[in-house]
Amino acid sequence: MFRAVVRLSVSGVRTLARSRSAYTAPLATRCYSHGSQETDEEFDARWVTYFSKPDIDSWELRKGMNTLIGYDLVPEPKILDSALRACRRLDDLASAVRILEAVKNKSGPHKEIYPYSLALTDIRCPHCGSSRGVSRLL
Repeated sequence: MFRAVVRLSVSGVRTLARSRSAYTAPLATRCYSHGSQETDEEFDARWVTYFSKPDIDSWELRKGMNTLIGYDLVPEPKILDSALRACRRLDDLASAVRILEAVKNKSGPHKEIYPYSLALTDIRCPHCGSSRGVSRLL
């Protein structure tokens, strides 16, 4: 048993005593896109245009919202307004509720973001007699 310990310790000393080679591998670098970065205004305009298409269908609406909610952000009120108007054009109340719930969930622990988004969203409900927008309905 003592022989095994000595053998392992001698081989360990040999590996430490070996000289390191002069060659070192180059560090790996990531090549990111060198394309232009999209500004916040361009991002908002792209999504407002997407939801404002007159020929949008329910599938495109859901796909757009899933993509938008997948980003690490809470959608701006003008994007929310455009998405809710698309729901109105499609007469799709269920999608509108899901959009509002998704924005509420994305707001997370910041309790002031969701009411702020609703206050700036200019959706009126003429059937309910609401003149204060969406926030009155919720």
